[in-house]
Amino acid sequence: MRIYRATIFIGALIIAASCVPAKHFQEMRDDKVRAEQERDSLLIDNKRMDVELTEMKAQMSVMEKEIDQLIKDSTDRAIMLRNTRAELERTRRQLNEFQETQEAVLKGSARETTRLLQQLQTTQEDLIAREDRLREMEKDLEDKERVLRNMSADLDKRNERLMELEEILARQDSVVNVLHKTISTALRGFEGQGLSVYEKNGKVYVSLEEQLLFQTGSTVVDPDGVRALTELAGVLEKNPGINIMIEGHTDDVPVIPGPRMRDNWDLSVLRATSIVRILLDGTGIDPIRIIAAGRGEHMPVEEGDTAEARRKNRRTEIILTPQLDELFRIIETN
Repeated sequence: MRIYRATIFIGALIIAASCVPAKHFQEMRDDKVRAEQERDSLLIDNKRMDVELTEMKAQMSVMEKEIDQLIKDSTDRAIMLRNTRAELERTRRQLNEFQETQEAVLKGSARETTRLLQQLQTTQEDLIAREDRLREMEKDLEDKERVLRNMSADLDKRNERLMELEEILARQDSVVNVLHKTISTALRGFEGQGLSVYEKNGKVYVSLEEQLLFQTGSTVVDPDGVRALTELAGVLEKNPGINIMIEGHTDDVPVIPGPRMRDNWDLSVLRATSIVRILLDGTGIDPIRIIAAGRGEHMPVEEGDTAEARRKNRRTEIILTPQLDELFRIIETN
């Protein structure tokens, strides 16, 4: 009797589906392609953010080493400058002593006077050379200090941006953890019925096996599945900062081709859109937050052709991702 009713129901679906215009079917396929492109774009952006964050940390490490070297150079030059000044002072004292000696011996022999004059000239030339070197060292020290100040200011700005990025990432991790706990609590009554909630790569996954949602080959959600999705919709409605992707998955057993669906791609997409309509029905969830996609049999969670493997692969995954607009804004600004 059940098979007879299912046959009648499938026949009715085939008759109804045959009325769907080819244009509507094409639009559904286009929507699927755009959803996959948006998903791939998000994955690429996420990887790009991780790479840029790693590069920024590496640049900061290099700058910190350069600053340490500049500080060391500046300290060494300051010591050299202090020693040069002390030596210059000693030279000046010697010059004064020579001048006093010269005055004392002006009445002495001409030879001694000539020697002293030559020594005085040499000392004066050495003093001038030392003063020139001192001015060069002072200028070089000023240049080094200016570069050090600029690099320190730039490092401070990079530190601020890095802290801001890390704060946003930490805040998003916190959002994911809270969302995971909230959804797990809301769907606790469906444990053991083919529903699981877990975190992966900064996202929350709600995985629902076929037995909770659909009859074999059907795209109509069963009452138990409707209740689970309604509970989930209540949580998602209260968290507007979460993007929602719904992915339909099938096993590797081909469907019976018909006017409404030709293969497992069609079945997985139609199941995803059925769930979208339930989440939006009577809720305030913004449709722009939702992407519906079908994976067919091409992303199994368990390889093999056993009945158990196929049962696990027939599933729908609702993937919840915090919106990254603020993080993108900081990266684009930098």
